[in-house]
Amino acid sequence: MPTTATKPERSEIPRLSFDRVSMTFPDGTHALDDVSFDVAPGQFVSVVGPSGCGKSTLLRIASGLTRQTDGTCEVDRDSIGYVFQDPTLLPWRTVRRNIELNAELHGMPKAERAAKTEEVIRLVNLSGHEDKYPKQLSGGMKMRCSVARSLVLRPKVFLFDEPFGAVDEITRGNLNAELLRLFHSEQFAGVFITHSISEAVYLSTRVLVMSARPGRIVGDYPISFPFPRVDELRFEPAFAELCGQISADLKGGHA
Repeated sequence: MPTTATKPERSEIPRLSFDRVSMTFPDGTHALDDVSFDVAPGQFVSVVGPSGCGKSTLLRIASGLTRQTDGTCEVDRDSIGYVFQDPTLLPWRTVRRNIELNAELHGMPKAERAAKTEEVIRLVNLSGHEDKYPKQLSGGMKMRCSVARSLVLRPKVFLFDEPFGAVDEITRGNLNAELLRLFHSEQFAGVFITHSISEAVYLSTRVLVMSARPGRIVGDYPISFPFPRVDELRFEPAFAELCGQISADLKGGHA
């Protein structure tokens, strides 16, 4: 693991702020309870927790798709990228046309849209596949296309709802590496939902552990491993120890 690398620069001004956020759905389901945390530029926060604990609900609140019942969520919703569990690509549009969709919907001029689309195609390593349709892509390529579609607008806040859960382990590792490269380059404020503790620790500057429903934060771990991160980090004793601590929080019966 390199010792001379540096962590991304961080700003103390958060791009996304949850302050005592709670959520109870109309059917009475109490999904979230008193959740507070901030995410600043250059911070990548992963959230782990049991199924149904409200992880995805946090992202829906941040994006404005769901309104919390208590507390406040402050974020610039004009500069949010959202990557879902499924790539949600339009099958009748090529890779290029899928990637430029968000820019098109935001009214970006055609020439600027084309230039930015070509730029992010190179960033996510899809050069040479621009004219293919989703049915011609592998699972990993579809997810890179989904990331690029949000990246073309250069969001200040990037939300990831377990985007790599459906791909094989090798592809997942490659996508992790590409996401880290993009994060280090773009310095967005990132929130990443995952069930994988190892993935959370590898990607993040901070890992939050949530309890079973109603979801509360029961663990908060700063991740100090330097950037750039390499695959060998996963085999370091300190990495394994940290994963073990987070796993113990998850299994600790917090509710």
